Amino acid sequence: MLGAQGCRGEGSGVGEPDWVRHAIWWHGYPLGMTGAYPADPAPGPHEHRLLRLLPWLDHAVRLGASGIALGPVFASTSHGYDTTDHFRVDPRLGDDQDFDTLVTEARQRGLRVLLDGVFNHVGPEFGHPGWLRPGHTFEGHGGLLTLDHANPEVRDHVTAVLAHWLDRGADAWRLDAAYATPPDFWADVLPRVRAHHPDAWFVAEVIHGDYADFTTKSTVDSVTQYELWKAVWSSLNDGNPHELAWALTRHDGFLDTFVPATFVGNHDVTRIAAKLTNPRHLPHALVVLFTTAGTPAVYAGDELGLRAVKEDRHGGDDAIRPEFPATPEDPFPGSDPAVLRLHQDLIGLRRRHPWLHTARTRITETTHEHLTYESTSGDDALVVTLNYGPGTVRAAGTEAVAGEPTDHLGPFGWRIARR
Repeated sequence: MLGAQGCRGEGSGVGEPDWVRHAIWWHGYPLGMTGAYPADPAPGPHEHRLLRLLPWLDHAVRLGASGIALGPVFASTSHGYDTTDHFRVDPRLGDDQDFDTLVTEARQRGLRVLLDGVFNHVGPEFGHPGWLRPGHTFEGHGGLLTLDHANPEVRDHVTAVLAHWLDRGADAWRLDAAYATPPDFWADVLPRVRAHHPDAWFVAEVIHGDYADFTTKSTVDSVTQYELWKAVWSSLNDGNPHELAWALTRHDGFLDTFVPATFVGNHDVTRIAAKLTNPRHLPHALVVLFTTAGTPAVYAGDELGLRAVKEDRHGGDDAIRPEFPATPEDPFPGSDPAVLRLHQDLIGLRRRHPWLHTARTRITETTHEHLTYESTSGDDALVVTLNYGPGTVRAAGTEAVAGEPTDHLGPFGWRIARR
């Protein structure tokens, strides 16, 4: 099944491609970033907006990312998740040539490309109405019609779509709303794709449920670690290190089965800078992201300190999916250079310690004021101390590699040290 390349083996995760060990994604929502939606909701002539992302590729490199994770780029009616044609680039973004240019430019900068595949549901204008489950919509949204995943034609179609864009240069896929799709669907489709693309990586959007069981039954490489995302901001906002300690222990257990896809922000949630009650806790959230096991992603704009709130209403995602300036050098209202430097520093640390991808996490001390944990892999180890409050605490470890230089942490301080 894996072919002659031998690209899935020891040193990476549990059966995932070896290159993922070094993957750090810069995750963007192209329809919003390029001003295509909601400013121009209706598909029209080819606008070539996808090329507006090209100046931002160098920003991703300067950030320290090794790949760009793109939200939907395929033909759809509005926001990208109501797909009408999986084989066509959304005309608001451009055409096949624009896609090829983006992939080529990314490749020249050493960036891999992840695509967002929406295969649980489609839009009302999807060209195969006979492939739909009659009367079924996705979570009550009338404009999102559920595919019949038991239909062999649907399975063949998704297999062909995945392979087509991998052939055109993509490296990986996010499988949208995979939690709502039967695991046996993926277990049928993905091995067929891997037979020709053994180096491809597949991450499933799974919000709740048994992550390890879903991964095993579906054969995906990874799932989105919403448990840890929630625990990070909730623990910090509530001043409760015990909640994060519990979640990190759970997180460590997942490593027996798969390496989670980790994040503190994405296109579906309130930006982390707005989610945290105290802005002095932002470094703590990022430290957890970059010192624990996983394949981390930074949501475009979070590294600039942007603040936006997701609202439960029509258009409630618009604020967290803004249009970006033409270039990274242009003014971006609300950006904070200090937040960018912090991201760069922590991503640099992560890249210098690639073993963190599969590191095991052990909680060494938890109080009402601070949390200390060790991330280890063989003889490699880092010790992290997070001070949640306004007091002072003593940090563990020996030589500091990031954060406060001594073992005396001031209010809301943090430190990453050698063991």
